[in-house]
Amino acid sequence: MSTGPAAAIVGIGATDFSKDSGRSELHLAVQAVRAALDDAGLAPADVDGLVSFTQDTNAEIAVARELGIPELTFFSRVHYGGGAACATVAQAAMAVATGAATTVVCYRAFNERSGQRFGVVQPGLAGAPTSSGVDGSWSYPFGLGTPAAWVAMHARRYMHEYGATSEDFGRVAVTMRAHAATNPAAWFHGRPITLAEHQASRWICDPLHLLDCCQESDGGVAVVVTSLGRARDLPHPPALVAAAAQGSGPDQYVMTSYYRDDLAALPEMGVVARQLWSAAGLGPDDVDVAVLYDHFTPFVLVQLEELGFCARGEAAAFVASGAIGLDGALPVNPHGGQLGEAYIHGMNGIAEAVRQLRGTSVNQVADAATVLVTAGTGVPTSGLVLTADR
Repeated sequence: MSTGPAAAIVGIGATDFSKDSGRSELHLAVQAVRAALDDAGLAPADVDGLVSFTQDTNAEIAVARELGIPELTFFSRVHYGGGAACATVAQAAMAVATGAATTVVCYRAFNERSGQRFGVVQPGLAGAPTSSGVDGSWSYPFGLGTPAAWVAMHARRYMHEYGATSEDFGRVAVTMRAHAATNPAAWFHGRPITLAEHQASRWICDPLHLLDCCQESDGGVAVVVTSLGRARDLPHPPALVAAAAQGSGPDQYVMTSYYRDDLAALPEMGVVARQLWSAAGLGPDDVDVAVLYDHFTPFVLVQLEELGFCARGEAAAFVASGAIGLDGALPVNPHGGQLGEAYIHGMNGIAEAVRQLRGTSVNQVADAATVLVTAGTGVPTSGLVLTADR
């Protein structure tokens, strides 16, 4: 969808990112939302809409009660884990554009390290009396019971098709950690890695090393969306929602689809890409910064291809050229991404995109005016094109 000039992100807020927050998930959500409202120069009474993930444990009415939000005229949740990140902003922008709400906050908060860990086997999922349970029953009994295992099979096929290597994946991790090393908010601030260290890190699921996998983090992030007219009266330059899209590909499963003709692609991201470029009237060459969902390094390579930054099978060479570094042709994840800053289901990437457009990022890309953001891949996913108000 294209919101044109109708909606903008005007506030961003986050908790600290840790491995043991010592707070409830509701506390984290409220802290992040309050910080985002403070950043926007707004009060809880200004909010009439809330959007989150179906996986979030914090009910909209609970967040509203704790903050003192008097009334909600719009509330929505988006499925598919990390694939929901950009779609929360899409939902908020549509609500603002249609008049369903005037000011909508998108939030995500969890104790994903000290509480429920997403990366472990959850046998009950395969036996759930749902369509997802039926889907899982085809893979769980054969050892494909974790996100790392699902992505590893996809990665191995990609390596077979295009000659990519573990070192090619490792260069993504090295770049993300280099960016995180200069970001004081990042968990891995001051801790870059070398390619040799990536290669020496323990195996999680061949061909994935530990350093190919994103973090498990405790924390919360929130963003505030309102109309462009209102946005221009608020303290910070607005980040315009130039385009937003969701996408699911053929024969889609969660999390990795094993029954497609092309097992080395992520067609759901291709669906998103076509919509974004069409709605925004832009293309890959117009992007100044890309914030790509880096839950696993191989999917960064495939996203670069699906989004049109390079041809199929050419992402490894693109990354090896230094293109995704801060001084490269396409700086990717200047905050360090989920590999280096924190894993907050992609919401911290949206916040970084806003900082880039404001010119306030700790790793600021000069003259950043157009930022692409993607959500989780392998699952039905979403994306945004955010632009400066110039």
